[in-house]
Amino acid sequence: MKLLVVEDEPKTLQAIQQGLEESQFEVDIAYDGLIAKRLALKTNYAAIITDLILPGLNGYELCRQLRAEGITTPILMLTALGETDDKIMGFDAGADQYLTKPFQFAELLARVRSLTKRGTQVSMTAQTLRYGGVEMNLDAKTVTRDGQLIELTAREFALLEFLMRNQGRVLSKPSIAEHVWDLNFDTGTNVVEVYINYLRKKIDRDFSKKLIHTHFGMGYMFKEE
Repeated sequence: MKLLVVEDEPKTLQAIQQGLEESQFEVDIAYDGLIAKRLALKTNYAAIITDLILPGLNGYELCRQLRAEGITTPILMLTALGETDDKIMGFDAGADQYLTKPFQFAELLARVRSLTKRGTQVSMTAQTLRYGGVEMNLDAKTVTRDGQLIELTAREFALLEFLMRNQGRVLSKPSIAEHVWDLNFDTGTNVVEVYINYLRKKIDRDFSKKLIHTHFGMGYMFKEE
């Protein structure tokens, strides 16, 4: 499998490249976001690993522009910035996972393997989830409620899909973080609560029947009142 690693710090880039190649990956490298974008547009990578702070295009903008070009390659963002708002910006830009520096190479490798494995699992049939007036087309990536189109970001869509697939079950924040973001849950972050609130505003706020419910101290449940 071929990976693209984008990092402007030579020692860090060399260490990541060497570790991945020793783990049987083929690796292309880029020192800035503009070069990375050109490479990503012409090569079908299994995954992209990118630093956040880069010359040319920063990691956020690189992700955003690749997604706008229709590139669906899984993206792992590396950064020294670990605040919740920074992570949310990364996910909103199109990143699939987020790893805060400093990190152990073993954790990076585990996340890369998870991303590349997921990228090979292709759905061959159209799928639609329906519940409580919500209809989710998993192939077309569209959501309606009572026939009204609901515009969701990629991360909001993934969160709603996880809630709908587990309708009637209380889902803990660690479980949601693991399945929607592939994160080992950090009790100091409120990213799950933030996205639950985003989703409530779009799915529930303008409708009399609420579907997303909080079970205090336990998690969230998707069900009709």
